[in-house]
Amino acid sequence: MREIGIGLLGLGVVGSGVYRLLSENGEFLARKTGVRLVIKKILVRDPNKRRALEVPREILTTRAEDLLQDPEIEIVCELMGGIEPAKSYILRAFSAGKHVVTANKAVLAEHGPEVLSAAEAAGRGLFFEAAVGGGVPIIKTLRESLAANRVRRITAIVNGTCNYILTRMTEEGLPFREALAEAQARGFAEADPTLDISGRDSVHKLAILATLAYGSFVPAERIYEEGLTGLEVPDIVFAREFGFVPKLLALAREENGQVEVRVHPTLIPEGHVLASVRGAFNGFLLEGDFVGEVLLYGLGAGAEPTASAVVGDLLDAAHLILSGGRPGPILFRENPVRLKPMEDVVSRYYFRFSAVDRPGVLSNISGILGRHGISIASVIQKGRQEKGPVPIVMLTHEAREADVRKALAEIDQLDVVTAPTKLLRILEG
Repeated sequence: MREIGIGLLGLGVVGSGVYRLLSENGEFLARKTGVRLVIKKILVRDPNKRRALEVPREILTTRAEDLLQDPEIEIVCELMGGIEPAKSYILRAFSAGKHVVTANKAVLAEHGPEVLSAAEAAGRGLFFEAAVGGGVPIIKTLRESLAANRVRRITAIVNGTCNYILTRMTEEGLPFREALAEAQARGFAEADPTLDISGRDSVHKLAILATLAYGSFVPAERIYEEGLTGLEVPDIVFAREFGFVPKLLALAREENGQVEVRVHPTLIPEGHVLASVRGAFNGFLLEGDFVGEVLLYGLGAGAEPTASAVVGDLLDAAHLILSGGRPGPILFRENPVRLKPMEDVVSRYYFRFSAVDRPGVLSNISGILGRHGISIASVIQKGRQEKGPVPIVMLTHEAREADVRKALAEIDQLDVVTAPTKLLRILEG
């Protein structure tokens, strides 16, 4: 039986999961696939660190060269995270003639062309199923199963931390900070959750998905990004009155030769299939021109689901080695994809105005909206209070983002409006 040497860059949560999976299921995988994966070296910061996982001291190293220059290591598995030194190690692995498996969404989203070009120039495979969706096989679905389709639409919950927070805010009425603290206590959120709650993690994942779907690199910096920090419980309560629930969605849609890509909190109908994706789970709703709608669902993070995806990629790389084949190109479109500016995106909207309770306020607001071509679909205006502003909540028909921004800028300048307007976009269907 052919033995394939593996070098692990990193022994954190995912690296430990990979080591444990191969330790426990290695013989089963060998019998099942005809190839034995053997971890030869693991790059760590401190070989003497006490670990819950028992790893032979002799395979631990602090020198990347021990992996990158070892002829017995044919696949380098990068599980460090971050941009550097991870990107440099990946490029050096290709230069050394090794295949690469990575879970690093940041490197792929921000430096995709450089990494993909290096893989193609070296004639080596780049495998990254674990970069998006943990154990959910979304990358293979786009690259292989739906390859015959034009992907019309991607609607996805790609960040389990944010989905957990929104689930707790929606179902228990917890304020954002309390829901975040609970997510951290349960291990669903990092001590520094900025990457998740800002929307940046979702942007990185959407950049990868859109790149695969549309065949041309979609830069992360071109994706509209809005996180959770501005979402408040009253908006969730009002949304439920209209029959909607909030989700942080990664959205891509191709229409009339342009692709819109955006990440932001979105109100979706309570009956929508993604509305039932709760807790730390991910959900991916894809629409192809021939296949129609396809739904994938599962845990998007954690040691075991992510390790499952990584080892699946290791097996694919091993079979590529055994076959002596050359990996096919990941990108195929000759011209860059045309991205629609966010200002031209058309959506329905939810607004919550904080206004002084006096006659004529509603007509003033609706008049400004009308002048900017924004049509009102529904309104909730709460009763008179002794003191303080009252909320006026509106849903609109479809409107252009640029028109909405101009209208709200004008409304927020009214002396009867006491706070910036809260805005949420609405997903139909």
